[in-house]
Amino acid sequence: MGAPAPAREGRPVRIVAPWVRTRLRTAPGAAAAMAVLVVLTAYLAAAFPRSVDAYETNGLRHDIRAAVAAESVLEVSMRAPGPRVPQADREEALRGAWVARAQGKITGSLPAPVRADEGGSAYGVRTSQPVEGTDAWLPAPDNLPPMLTLAAQAGLDRHSTLREGRLPRAEGAVTERTGEVEAAVTAATAKSLGIKVGSVVHVPGVDRDELGVRITGIVVPRDPANSYWAVEPTLGSPALVTKPSRDLPPPRYWRASLLLAPDAAPALLGTTGEPQMYWRIAPDAGALTARDAPGLASRIASLENGPELTRLRAPTVVGPSAVVATGLDEIVAAHRSMRSAIAPVVTVAALGIGAVAAVVLVMAGSLLAVRRQAELALLRSRGGSLRGIGGRLLAETAVIAVPATAVGLLLAVLTVPEARLLPAVAAAGCAGLLACAALPVRAVVRHRRPRPHGGREDLVRARPSRRRTIAELTLLALAIGAVLALRRRGTGSGGSGAVDDVDYLVSSAPILVGLIAALVLVRLYPLPLRFAGRPAGRLRGAVGFLSLARAGRAASSGALPLLALLIALTTAAFGGSVLAGIDGARERAAVLATGADARIGVVGSSPVLPDGVAEAVRGSAGVGEVTAIRIEYGVPLPSDAKGFRTALGVTMIGVEPKAYARLARQTGLGEFPADALKPVGGGGVRDGGSDAGRVLPAIASPAVAERLGDQPRDIQSAAGDFKVRVAEIRANTPGAPGGDYLLVNAADLTQRAPTTLLVTGGKLDGDALRRAVAGFGTGPGDGLTVKLRSDERKAFVNTPMQEGAERIYAAAIAAGAGYALLALLLSLSQTAPERLTLLARLRTMGLTRRQGRQLLGLEVLPQALLAAVGGAFVGWATIVLLAPGVDLVRLALTATSDVTLDGAPLRADPWSLVLPAVGVLALAAAVSVVQAWWAGRQGSINELRAGDSR
Repeated sequence: MGAPAPAREGRPVRIVAPWVRTRLRTAPGAAAAMAVLVVLTAYLAAAFPRSVDAYETNGLRHDIRAAVAAESVLEVSMRAPGPRVPQADREEALRGAWVARAQGKITGSLPAPVRADEGGSAYGVRTSQPVEGTDAWLPAPDNLPPMLTLAAQAGLDRHSTLREGRLPRAEGAVTERTGEVEAAVTAATAKSLGIKVGSVVHVPGVDRDELGVRITGIVVPRDPANSYWAVEPTLGSPALVTKPSRDLPPPRYWRASLLLAPDAAPALLGTTGEPQMYWRIAPDAGALTARDAPGLASRIASLENGPELTRLRAPTVVGPSAVVATGLDEIVAAHRSMRSAIAPVVTVAALGIGAVAAVVLVMAGSLLAVRRQAELALLRSRGGSLRGIGGRLLAETAVIAVPATAVGLLLAVLTVPEARLLPAVAAAGCAGLLACAALPVRAVVRHRRPRPHGGREDLVRARPSRRRTIAELTLLALAIGAVLALRRRGTGSGGSGAVDDVDYLVSSAPILVGLIAALVLVRLYPLPLRFAGRPAGRLRGAVGFLSLARAGRAASSGALPLLALLIALTTAAFGGSVLAGIDGARERAAVLATGADARIGVVGSSPVLPDGVAEAVRGSAGVGEVTAIRIEYGVPLPSDAKGFRTALGVTMIGVEPKAYARLARQTGLGEFPADALKPVGGGGVRDGGSDAGRVLPAIASPAVAERLGDQPRDIQSAAGDFKVRVAEIRANTPGAPGGDYLLVNAADLTQRAPTTLLVTGGKLDGDALRRAVAGFGTGPGDGLTVKLRSDERKAFVNTPMQEGAERIYAAAIAAGAGYALLALLLSLSQTAPERLTLLARLRTMGLTRRQGRQLLGLEVLPQALLAAVGGAFVGWATIVLLAPGVDLVRLALTATSDVTLDGAPLRADPWSLVLPAVGVLALAAAVSVVQAWWAGRQGSINELRAGDSR
């Protein structure tokens, strides 16, 4: 070995190899594994806030885009100037140029974050009251003339395709006294009203002759769903409207629209339609984010009745009589309400997986510290300071963790777009900081005092210190407080819907419960080992005693892997139960929507099912049982006070008791004994007429039962007149799920013809059912409808917010399983050298390979069994404790759903409890088998070296 090169003058000679580079070259595998772990953890940490941002933003945009156009647009309207205004000024205010200028001023003055979608916005002048079409050639069902809306709406050329003729024009200067104007109609309107190009429709005038509207063109809407057409549906297609009347059936008439040229609007001043100017501003949802929701709600309120409305009413914008109307505020409020219900539940999953990831990172640092214990102890004995050792270890881990954190953050940004960067950077930074600090902190704490070489750290012999006891009691108090708070007020964030309004203490209750359980189990774990050690020592074989002795000599730091496994299993159980509860709530809602597996009813003027339809349905594929019932809606109830009838009616259902009781039991909707509806005899007829004096036993909903009381009460219905006495009270029934009802025996009704079929069957074929009832129409325009429970279940599709929350829970379960695997592997890897050495030494004493596998398996069995059973129990206990404060309705259904659930409480899902626990046991057994197999393949020379401290 040559002499070192001479140093340059003024510079010392470097005689020490660089620490970081040397360590990385010495253990490249460990460095790569640590880097992969940090990349994964940083990615999950950064992806969570970005995923929440993304699904909340997509949810807000979806809610606005999916809403009915009439509710989502911001409509500014103003009546035409009154007769006190000079006629020329009145006419000028209605012309297209003035209305268009006002449109530009309105959109330009909208306060952020309200933005206009120019492609969906519309403006113009319309008759606020429909006018009568007086021509005799127009269709008049039930002798009622059509009622027309005259709309001079701008942009017809951009939103329609000309099918015939030409678009309307305003020839010359149209005034209030103009006798004829041009208009276009849609193809649907032309077909329904018999209008052709060249037809002239006349409408009444005010202080003048009728106004003639000549049809110059027939158009087809390019996008009927666009708010240009959808806000006022009759613009695109006519509607047959029922006129309120006591006549049966009520008379009907046509409602339609005629589309005038924008400059022809002054002619509307001479009609009876009371013209008004309007500006319908479609919101640009693409520019909104979830962070804009509070500001959006505030700005909309200001536009409806606040400073922004005052600005719109300025003479230079619209005018003093401008009115703003919109349902956008309700859409935003529903979004914020759903967000406030979903966010705390999602935070539970995030905190759970975050706690498991943090424990695994600490375990990885502890494993490195244990593997390098002799090296660090030697450095301390040679005068190494804690600061110097900690700094070198920090630099060593930072070289790995910082780039890995950056890679994880980059992957999160690339895979989850359209979200804020700062929360992701903060979350990934916390993960990287923990990864950097785990090894140096563990090493400094472990070596702050000299430690005797080879000292035992038995779990059985460990005695908790006072500091540990105080820390555990503090955590216990926090856990109790969090559970009590969650049970008392639930996971809701207070209802404000603010983006950051989440009670993290409440959402961390499952983690705190898991932490307390881990600490308790670690304290109790030595007891069964002590009790089982002595009997095992008296057995003939040595495997049982050695395995218990090895389990008892596990390091006292074994609380970390147990904590990781318990929190992972608790998170998996909680998340799996949430997903199962969502699915169960939707199944329940589907049953409430139909009352059975299928519901067949009549549409049209005749409410009675035709003869033979029940037999046809019974012969359809997959049908199990068909229950025919008679449903009559709006049956008036007697008043509680003086016996007079009110307009409030309920649904009366006539059933065959035995069949209907079986149906109620199968569906879980108001099960009752069939004997509760015993027939009274006579078939409801006495002396050739209805017997109004008979008293029928009835089953009623709680509200109806309270209304009727416990005395016989008179009922008058189309099915007959009789008295009823409430025999049973049930909250629900298949015939009228979710509503107020009165259930009687159909045999006691004068008119008992069924109106509805409730069908059950495991594998119903919807197409076969529809084919079976297709030929049973009861008259022109009448027919049978088939409503399947499976179709209703499919209709409960996820909104972006619900889908995002479910994805996060699914990802939390998967990530929790992965981290639990890592925790178990790290725990077993920490003692792997000792186990391999033990096997090698025991084989020299005659231990067979089979006994070696048994020894390793039984050694890990106590801790694995403790984690599996404890995790399943803690998961179940956590769900039971927190269930009263968790309602999954908003996760399962939307605010606009037609079905209303009283609640969807969280319940423990057996599969979510059992499968992860079994997986832990199977994984521990697999690792022990692999270790035994690997030890058998390796020679014993390296393991039996003299002087080896293992």
